[in-house]
Amino acid sequence: MPRPAPRPESLAERPLPLFAADEASAVAAIPPGTLPSYLRDHRKRLRSRFLEGGAAAMPDYELLELILFGAIPRADVKPLARALMDRFGGLAGVITAPPGQLLQIEGVGETVLTALKLAEAVALRLTRARVLNRPVISSWEALLDYCHTAMAHREVEQARILYLDRKNCLIADEETGQGTVDHVPLYPREVLKRALELQASALILVHNHPSGDPTPSAQDIALTEKIRQGAEALSLTLHDHLVIGKEREFSFRAEGLL
Repeated sequence: MPRPAPRPESLAERPLPLFAADEASAVAAIPPGTLPSYLRDHRKRLRSRFLEGGAAAMPDYELLELILFGAIPRADVKPLARALMDRFGGLAGVITAPPGQLLQIEGVGETVLTALKLAEAVALRLTRARVLNRPVISSWEALLDYCHTAMAHREVEQARILYLDRKNCLIADEETGQGTVDHVPLYPREVLKRALELQASALILVHNHPSGDPTPSAQDIALTEKIRQGAEALSLTLHDHLVIGKEREFSFRAEGLL
């Protein structure tokens, strides 16, 4: 019995059951370096709209298509973009999803995964750059953007400490650990010891709630008070504790808990 013909390398992202059988055959038959006119025109239109109007001119699923164009050069990426959006709830959810979960989606392989994780890394670098070497208090919205980009869509709790100098500029942003879906360990002694090592003058606590609801728990409140008292004894200032949810954040300072 003859062996089936090997699948073209340009479609080797993984077997793509994104198409009906006849569509898959049609795509597989495309000679290397060519695209059907309807796909070529679609890609050209999306690129033109993006260059002319920017991201504001496009829905999230089309931005995702643009990201996927380079990873899958010879196929219709719209079905994959839709599948990813449906599974992870939006563009932010897609690019921040854990690699293992992304790879469970048919059509996602190493190249697509790299493209998505690159988009996440660039977004994080850009938002972080807006708060580095600037007074955090006067760049508060930029700080919130960074925290949401870094933490809002994580599936387990994560805690990070932002250490500030005397001018309230960020000198260190350190993740203290990963937890479970509803708990992350945070040790006041280690937090304050690190502040002294960095010669920090102030700090901001940040952690996320994977449930999406940023309302602090009783444990969050008690822990914050313990760190505040320890910081005060060391002449350090605890500016805030931010709890990051999916769509909004909770500020201990703004809510009168600090």
